[in-house]
Amino acid sequence: MPFVVTAPCFGCKYTDCVTVCPCDCFHEGEQMLYIEPEECIDCGACAPECPVEAIYQDVDVPTEWQEFIALNAEMARATPAITEKRAPLCEP
Repeated sequence: MPFVVTAPCFGCKYTDCVTVCPCDCFHEGEQMLYIEPEECIDCGACAPECPVEAIYQDVDVPTEWQEFIALNAEMARATPAITEKRAPLCEP
């Protein structure tokens, strides 16, 4: 059960979640971050670090954001990995 980045990350891209990930499974798109589900070890370290509460375990993603489960898998393959903290697009 991997974790998933959802809608609140769009336009924010706050990266504290990236720095606590033990398996470097985050990827960076232009407007948000994505988690590669095959690399995620389901540790949950990232979720409490997100100031906009955008990260959920895939079975807990709210109904209105279910499409982000497939979007994370698709976009993680198409975007570069991110392992270091960067300036966010907005302040939470």
